[in-house]
Amino acid sequence: MKSHPLWLTLLCSALIQPLQAATLSQQSGAAQTDAAHQANDGVIRLYGPGGPDSALKRAAAAFQQETGIPVEVIAGPEPSWRDRAVKDADLIFAGAEQSMSAYLQSYPFLDPRSTHAHYLRRSVIAVQKGNPAGIRGMEDLINRPLKVVVTEGLGNYNTSGTGLWEDIAGRMGSLADVQKLRSNIIAFAQGSGASLRAFTGQQADAWITWVHWPLNHKDKADFVEIEPERRIHRGLLLTKAQGADASTRQFIDFIDSPKGEPFFTQDGWTR
Repeated sequence: MKSHPLWLTLLCSALIQPLQAATLSQQSGAAQTDAAHQANDGVIRLYGPGGPDSALKRAAAAFQQETGIPVEVIAGPEPSWRDRAVKDADLIFAGAEQSMSAYLQSYPFLDPRSTHAHYLRRSVIAVQKGNPAGIRGMEDLINRPLKVVVTEGLGNYNTSGTGLWEDIAGRMGSLADVQKLRSNIIAFAQGSGASLRAFTGQQADAWITWVHWPLNHKDKADFVEIEPERRIHRGLLLTKAQGADASTRQFIDFIDSPKGEPFFTQDGWTR
């Protein structure tokens, strides 16, 4: 048998070992991910952002009362629930297609084939109680010197409000509209919860948001409709985890049923 020089043997070993280690690491990581996610425990758990959770919680309570199957809705900024979701999520919900697309990238245990939009809700202008600034629509936010709060992801935060203000301002194809609205923005807040705090704390004149926020915070805000030609709608999406509780499908069917729909319509969700 032909022998190889020692230097060649050492070089081959140095090249092969990192590749073997990387392969073992990838296999170990996949195994850990699979082992970490154990959703099928008799409790349906949903994770997602604040806002859509209010209707989902009411629907979950009614479903649990009717069937006896426990349902938990855990909502808030993604970092607050990410670790728990990796362990036991049956469903992930989102308030926009772009948000769900990001979750599908982040959570490999989700089944993308199950992703489905169930409801839509419209954008509105939240105003201070009694609308002291006399705001009538987006034309006022663009053309008057008003203090406006908007919700943004800022590149690293998953929120359904990302880009909403720009979509509305640019709806008519006018660059000037986008430029003028931007000059009135006093806070680009990360997420709707932070936007609500900025809106109330800074006594802003307006906050461009989704209708369920002022509906569920009537003590803090009223709202003004956005002109139909500028109005934006985004959806409520649900995606099942692989290995989710069998009763998860039953809960989704309840959400879509005549029994479940009123919990969403009262928050301004439509179909």
